[in-house]
Formats: sequence, C-alpha cells, structure tokens
Amino acid sequence: MTAADHPPPARAFVAVIIANIALAFGPWFVRLADTGPVASAFWRITLAAPLLVVMALGSGWRPHGLARGLWVTVALAGVCFAADLASWHIGILQTTLANATLFGNSATLIFPVYGFVVARALPSRMQGVALLLACVGAGLLMGQSYQLDPSHLAGDLFCLLAGVLYAAYFILMARARETMPPLPALALSTLASIVPLLLFANLLGERIVPTHWGALIGLALASQVLGQGMMIYALGKLSPLIVGIALLVQPVVAATVGWIVYDERLGLADLAGAVLVAAALVLVRRGR
Repeated sequence: MTAADHPPPARAFVAVIIANIALAFGPWFVRLADTGPVASAFWRITLAAPLLVVMALGSGWRPHGLARGLWVTVALAGVCFAADLASWHIGILQTTLANATLFGNSATLIFPVYGFVVARALPSRMQGVALLLACVGAGLLMGQSYQLDPSHLAGDLFCLLAGVLYAAYFILMARARETMPPLPALALSTLASIVPLLLFANLLGERIVPTHWGALIGLALASQVLGQGMMIYALGKLSPLIVGIALLVQPVVAATVGWIVYDERLGLADLAGAVLVAAALVLVRRGR
C-alpha cells in the first residue's frame, strides 16, 4: 500500500481544519484595524513574534546547529510571507471578504500540483476525485458574492498575487519542516517577516501606530499564533493535496462572517460549493 492509501493522521487533520477556521477571521480583523492594511500585517507579525519565540524556546529548541541552507530557507519563507500579507491585506480592503479569502488561497491548486511534481506521480483515483470536487466547489464558491465585479478587480488581483506568494511560503516551510519542529520554524519565519512588512508600510505612507489595539491583538492571536501555528504543524504531517483542499475551508467561513457582519449575502451556489468542499475533505481524510 502507498501513502495515498492511508488516511492522514487525525491530529494533523484536525489541526489543519482549526488553522483554516482561525485564519478565516483574519480579513475581518484587518477591516476593523485603524492602521493601514500593510501596517496591520506588520502588527500581526510583531505582536505574535515574542510569544512564538518563547513557545519555541519553551519546547526545548535552541537556535544553534542549524545548517546555513535551513536558515536561508526559513528567511526566504519569511520574506515570501511578508509579501503575501502585504498584498493580501491591501486586497482585503478593496473586495469582499469572500473574494479576498478565496483568491488569497489560490495555493489550493498550486500547492497540490507542487506535491505531485515533487513525488513524480499522478494523483490516485480517490485523490483525483477529491481534487475535482474541490475545484468544482471552488468554482461554485465564486457565485453571486464572489463575482469579478469591476469595482473589486484591483482587490481580487492583489489577493490572487497573495495566493501565489502563499504557495511559495508553503513550499519553503514544507522543506524546513523536514528537519525542524513546527514552533521553531514558525518563530524564525515570523521574525524574518517583521522588517520587510515595516518597510512596505512606510513606503506606502501608511498609518503605523493604532489608536485601538483590540483588532490587531485578535489578528495576531487568531491568524499568526493559532492559525499559522496549526498550519505549520500540519504541513509536516499531511500531503500537499490535503493541505490544499483544506484551504477551501477559509472562504466558506469568511463568506459566513461577511454575510453576518457586512450583509455580503450567500447564494445557493455558495452553499453547494461548501458541500462539495466538505465532500472533498471527507474523501482525502478516508484515504483510498
């Protein structure tokens, strides 16, 4: 039997679902923040970094003995993540929560394709069915509330760019996770994101220091500590296909938040897409 025949580890599967639910609240916190969009990304990282470093050191890890190549990989991951957040946060303010989350997670398709290329193998029949269901579900999730409205085009493009950068971040972090525990990998990549985000925010002339900290603290804890923490843990234990399909949980949750908070209504196509995404998750959870 191959690895594709076996269901993924239960803890890792639960972790990737929790990660995506937590990350789906990120766009809402970005809208609530009273700083510029890139500045909110800077605070997401900066407020979370000390906690992540303490957690990594508390797990017994120490920053010595790492190969130079590993330092470079984690540093590049941090820069990609900074560029991803900068692009995504700009897009969030120019489109719907649903569009922002769907396009921002275009790694849904990119990361599984990378996994099959690395494995030099085509997907199994069950994997193919799951990926097909996920693609159809993603298409339906681009129903009425996801339409490429001309007024949303710039925001959609920023979020699409963010999705490509997010896939690059995943690829680099997956490599780092081959030899590093999740908390140290996340702590180091988070630290590497701080300076680029501050530079981006200053170059754009954004307001950096907030008047109210609540939304930024929520963004740091929900998105960076819980969301990325669970995601990086899962990256070391799940296939790119499962991680990619699980990313589609985010637009479903974000669309629900947008519906409740901003009256960004869901249509029948959205609900059908959510069901197909759930079916794809069940298939990849069960294995062959």
